[in-house]
Amino acid sequence: MDISVFVPGHITGFFNIENNANPLKNGSCGAGFLVNRGVLTDISSSDTLEIEVNQGDYTVINEVLKILNIEKPVKITQDIQLPIGAGFGTSASSALGLAIGLNEFFNLGYNLEKCGQIAHRAEINLGSGLGDVIAQTGKGIVLRTKAGAPGIGEIKSFVNEKLVVATKTFGEIDTASVIQDPEYKKIISDAGFELKNRFVENPSIGNFLDFSFEFSKKTDLMSDEVSELIDYFNSLDDILGSSMAMLGNTVFAFAYNEDVFKSLNIEGLDIYELDNIGIKYDKH
Repeated sequence: MDISVFVPGHITGFFNIENNANPLKNGSCGAGFLVNRGVLTDISSSDTLEIEVNQGDYTVINEVLKILNIEKPVKITQDIQLPIGAGFGTSASSALGLAIGLNEFFNLGYNLEKCGQIAHRAEINLGSGLGDVIAQTGKGIVLRTKAGAPGIGEIKSFVNEKLVVATKTFGEIDTASVIQDPEYKKIISDAGFELKNRFVENPSIGNFLDFSFEFSKKTDLMSDEVSELIDYFNSLDDILGSSMAMLGNTVFAFAYNEDVFKSLNIEGLDIYELDNIGIKYDKH
């Protein structure tokens, strides 16, 4: 028996940190969106414990195995379809896909919420993320209204079939170095709390883009090259808006037609669709 699980990537536009001694309540609120590429996890039979990934290391996988206390023979293969450390939530996609896959393969009897809690714990333990896991249980544009793991935190999803997303990555940002820095935590939380409340009152694509851009300026995390590309995108009439992925050295922009982005001939520009389906699972 083979299990395949796809978990979409998640880009956060703005957020505020809500720390709690309970790791399942520790997390963030804010808003982001899912893209139709992410992490594909395959679980299959093996005589030993085998792990294969196309990029990165086994840190997230080992953490999930540790939490689940699994030392049985199994082959774990992950195809990470997005840049690592660039604000796409790949560590959360990896952890969540693995938790779901191992649960099905070994008949552990967990529901999606429990699998999400396992993945969220792995993220918190590693300092690799705060709110990506719960967002990845949603669809389209996702508003996180209450911090925490699935089943504890709360989200609202806004599906839009027409949106096209373009991104360009200029490098990595170490998530842990930012979310664990007291100065950055205060700046992020102050700015993110205000913007989240404003977005709750009037959730729209325009406000998401405007508030994300406002957040990126207030937190002062943009490099010069990121800032220049965002300004360029925001100057174009056919592009709905642009900002910086939180947390990653990546620019994102929205439009209604991918030809808008293709015509710009920007080197290294990747084009995705908004993911309005969410987690996909197959047993074969």
